[in-house]
Amino acid sequence: MIDYLSNEYRKLVAEIKTLDFKTSYIFISVALITFISMVYATPMFYYDHIGRDRTMSRIYWLLADGLIMFLLSVFSVKVVLKGKLSDYGFRLGDKKFGYTTVLAFFLVMLPIVWIASSSESFANTYPLGGSELRTNLVLFVIYELCVLIYLLGWEFFWRGYMLFGLKPKLGYYAVFAQMIPFFILHRGKPEIELFASIIAGLILGIQALRSNSFLYCWILHSLVMISIDSISVIRFATKFYQIF
Repeated sequence: MIDYLSNEYRKLVAEIKTLDFKTSYIFISVALITFISMVYATPMFYYDHIGRDRTMSRIYWLLADGLIMFLLSVFSVKVVLKGKLSDYGFRLGDKKFGYTTVLAFFLVMLPIVWIASSSESFANTYPLGGSELRTNLVLFVIYELCVLIYLLGWEFFWRGYMLFGLKPKLGYYAVFAQMIPFFILHRGKPEIELFASIIAGLILGIQALRSNSFLYCWILHSLVMISIDSISVIRFATKFYQIF
């Protein structure tokens, strides 16, 4: 038994030594950063340790989660991997392709958001910060600025750090690798958004690799999310839930 286990251990060590450090580190660090995010950057953490205000709990979530994903990814790139942020998509890249696809995808998504928001239950879900945002314009603007910070961290984490970090070893398979956890973390969202996250994960991944930048994913994702919140507020204020 001891000889058998010792032999298996030696085989495992030999296999581990063949692994690429950068690729292995990115997989492990993505899991650890996601763990930290899920434990410490949630509305429930805010409720348990800070306060009970719904809107502030969502603002805390947006800022904490966005900064955790962004700063820990930057730390990994600069300190552990000794790399350049530009090698992880933090650059303008192919501006013509980037801005063109942002405009094209947004024009496709806008009517989809309008149709989806015709469901009163969908419209009442957003903004996630609560009903106070529907009547307080200043608070709504502050909340949407927090959304921008959150999505910057979110997009750099998935479409910058993970996607570009895995590309040297996985090539375009890295698009699928980042899409799966991206989809899973949409659990609990309305069904239409949950399903759409699969397609969005693929499209955003391809857009990032082709443009050689994650920034266009951030711009597109931000435009869509702010549109969802804005249209939902308009729907609520006017009580107009028809498509036409």
